[in-house]
Amino acid sequence: MTSPMPTSLTPAFVLAAPLLLLLVGLIPAAWANARPRTMARLSGTVAWLAFVSAILAAIALPFDTAHAWRFFSIQLPGNIGAFSLSTYVNSVTVIMLLLVSFVGVVVTRYARNYLAGDADQGRFHKWLALTLTAILTLIVSGNLLMFALAWMATSLSLHQLLVFYGNRPAAVFAAHKKFIASRIGDLSLLVAVFLIGFSLHTLEFDEVFHALAAMHGPVPTALNVAAMLIAVSAALKSAQFPFHGWLIQVMEAPTPVSALLHAGIVNAGAFLVIRMSPVMSHSELALGTLAIIGLVTLALASLVMLTQTSIKVSLAWSTTAQMGFMLLECGLGLYSLAMLHLVAHSLYKAHAFLASGSGVDAFRAPAIPYAANEFRIGRLLGALVIGGAMTLAVGTAFGITVTGEPALLAAGTIVAIAVTQLLLQSAGAISGGALLLRGLGLSAVVAVAYFTLHALFELLLKGSVLPVQQAPGTFEYALALAVIGVFLALLVLQQLLKHNPAALGEGLYMHLYNGLYIDVYISRLLDRVWPSPRLQPEAEPTPFAPVNSHGG
Repeated sequence: MTSPMPTSLTPAFVLAAPLLLLLVGLIPAAWANARPRTMARLSGTVAWLAFVSAILAAIALPFDTAHAWRFFSIQLPGNIGAFSLSTYVNSVTVIMLLLVSFVGVVVTRYARNYLAGDADQGRFHKWLALTLTAILTLIVSGNLLMFALAWMATSLSLHQLLVFYGNRPAAVFAAHKKFIASRIGDLSLLVAVFLIGFSLHTLEFDEVFHALAAMHGPVPTALNVAAMLIAVSAALKSAQFPFHGWLIQVMEAPTPVSALLHAGIVNAGAFLVIRMSPVMSHSELALGTLAIIGLVTLALASLVMLTQTSIKVSLAWSTTAQMGFMLLECGLGLYSLAMLHLVAHSLYKAHAFLASGSGVDAFRAPAIPYAANEFRIGRLLGALVIGGAMTLAVGTAFGITVTGEPALLAAGTIVAIAVTQLLLQSAGAISGGALLLRGLGLSAVVAVAYFTLHALFELLLKGSVLPVQQAPGTFEYALALAVIGVFLALLVLQQLLKHNPAALGEGLYMHLYNGLYIDVYISRLLDRVWPSPRLQPEAEPTPFAPVNSHGG
């Protein structure tokens, strides 16, 4: 396939995105706060330029293979390779570059109005630009050590946004918990990088990919350990069980930060696994561990989400569940589905958070009346059979078979359950058969759209990820059955919580509302090991503070 533009332009467009935002991030905070309107306009303009650069990079890239460019290199001791300033561009790079730069444009524009009049508005835009710079640098990095350093910079710059309101105890404590989890994840990734360099004697992504694609049979122990450490780092970045509590509690940060976190940064765990697929695909243990962690997380978060009364907290639990689902897909070796999920979730969640303030309007809007508030097992089974048959028919039409592929069997079952949920909503309406037929049509559209997008992303990621190397064995089939069983159980429990919460008992409902208290124990443990920084005394109200003359 011939590139419509000279290939030499690709690295220029790719690097322009983070470099433009870096220029804004380097502006001193005092200057930025003194000129908030100028800083807001400058930040928005640069965010748009970064997005345009990402579009031009996508146009300039020939999608036939990956491309790497090195600009500066320093050989490291121990024959582990070199640290280089380089860029590695393939379809994964371009997709993520377009996604993050677009979300950056939306969040930056929203923050301009959201923080208008705030004394620290300029400082906020400075750290927002630096955070976006770190994420984009992570995406385009062509060297594993450069990648790890950008990974660290992402969480460190985000920390400044999470504690933007430093006088809020809940915000400081949640950011501290995330800080600890991030440092453990950073250390895990850094050790994994050096183990990869020790085994393959290179730290360049393109060379690692080619070396591992040509490797057959058992891999060195160091690479298996590296794969496990990558799984740990991804799970911590994506707020997985049992260290998921910080993601729920960072709602004290400004809403644009929540949107950026949930729509971009927390997805970095899945991006890490996809980018490191050459290493991960050789380790059955690491992928299996990742799948189990993701499955446990999504099961817990999916149920807890339904008991929440706060819109933003419910969205946070939804993100936790979606991250678990995403890492489950990675653990099953379904990298193209995970990438599709990542893109869809980022766009949806950015919109959901930025529109959360008007969420109450949904409760005032006219609603379609539903039938009696009761759980019917017959209706559930009927919808499940129809949804399963519809999914099987559409999947077969797209040439997808599950013979010898337990991961695809599990994925197909999940799609069937999703279609079942749509059919149950239509069947529960009083309006009659017309709405049910509309529900059947919508379900067919959803199934067709899902398999169409799956095929598209499978084509886009071909050659950019390394498929799982081992043939499926007993563990893979057992894991697929476990996934199917968990999703079927979640379908039943979610219907019970929706139609008859009392059926689960008031005690269980309350326990779910509190997240089964898992985060309470984690918080106590972390506070003993690494206590949270305390607020300055003057930031906390005291009973002896005099009342001013205006009654304030």
